[in-house]
Amino acid sequence: MRGLRRPFDRNSIPNYLAHSTQAEVPERRWIVERRMVATHALVKEYVNLFVNRRAYTVQSFRPHPQRGRHYYYRPTERGSGAALQLNEKTISDHMEGKITIGLYAINPANQRCKWVAIDADYRNAMEDLIKLQYHLSGDHVDSALEMSKRGGHLWIFLAVPLLARKCRLYIHDLASRLGVPVKGSGLVEGIEIFPKHDVIASGAFGNAIRGPLGIHRGASRRFWFYGADYTLEAQMHFLRRLRRVTEEELDRFTAGKALPPNIVKPRHELEPMSEGSGLTRTRFCILDHVGKTRILGKNHVTRCPSCEKAGRDRGGDNLAILVADPRFYLCWAGCTKEMIRAAVGKPIPVRRIA
Repeated sequence: MRGLRRPFDRNSIPNYLAHSTQAEVPERRWIVERRMVATHALVKEYVNLFVNRRAYTVQSFRPHPQRGRHYYYRPTERGSGAALQLNEKTISDHMEGKITIGLYAINPANQRCKWVAIDADYRNAMEDLIKLQYHLSGDHVDSALEMSKRGGHLWIFLAVPLLARKCRLYIHDLASRLGVPVKGSGLVEGIEIFPKHDVIASGAFGNAIRGPLGIHRGASRRFWFYGADYTLEAQMHFLRRLRRVTEEELDRFTAGKALPPNIVKPRHELEPMSEGSGLTRTRFCILDHVGKTRILGKNHVTRCPSCEKAGRDRGGDNLAILVADPRFYLCWAGCTKEMIRAAVGKPIPVRRIA
């Protein structure tokens, strides 16, 4: 256990080496750069392992002009604007590196997940992921560590879809006992646990995470799972051999436990927000008063009503609305909330003081 307290050093762990000798470098580089072919069998296996619902996101090929990040968006059908559904062709394109998709953890039909993913991208993130992986093995829980641009993703697979609430509870409890920081518990940096919600409303999505084995557009490379060769076949064979958590085990791990009180619970998407104690009066929601939106990172992006009224925002992307809580929105051109509310015919009420 003392070794876990030392800073994580990839070179000190043989299974985590990109290559073991200098002579092997050309062969390894050839494997990474050659064209990957996703067979029908590999695609079916990927769907069985990772796909829990048919909604998905796509990572943009071009970076945002101001921020330089390759954001994700939900793809729609040309003409009708209907949301596209994930299919085997899309999965194949992702595995072969033609596109990069994001996957949602929770199926709103049953509030269950096929997997749990722990995302860490801060200083000493890999050390914390290794610590979690080590203690998961003490519960006889297999996990797969995936490389990422700034840290790593730790994946746990389930024998059958299990309740998102219990999946989150298990990881939160383990992280708390190990002193691993969790984002959303009053800390700016820490691990992010997918699923991020206990439940989501019908028609909601939750938060997506980059689908494994594809190409990260921002890094222009694939990020593989440690412990297997850098081919699609070897990677899927490695994942296939991992033991999956059963419902009985998860019930045992979470019995008598509750989420820590300092965990910020994200508001369920599409959940109506009441104002005051009234049961019929609903709070203003900006999403009800704007046109078509698309998702870039953590925000809905759309045309600012105030800018539109002034003949500006021809690109239709001045207004950013926080996905997790639409009460928070911002016009990059400088329009105030008062201006935006007035533009949609819903001015902010002015409190009169007697």
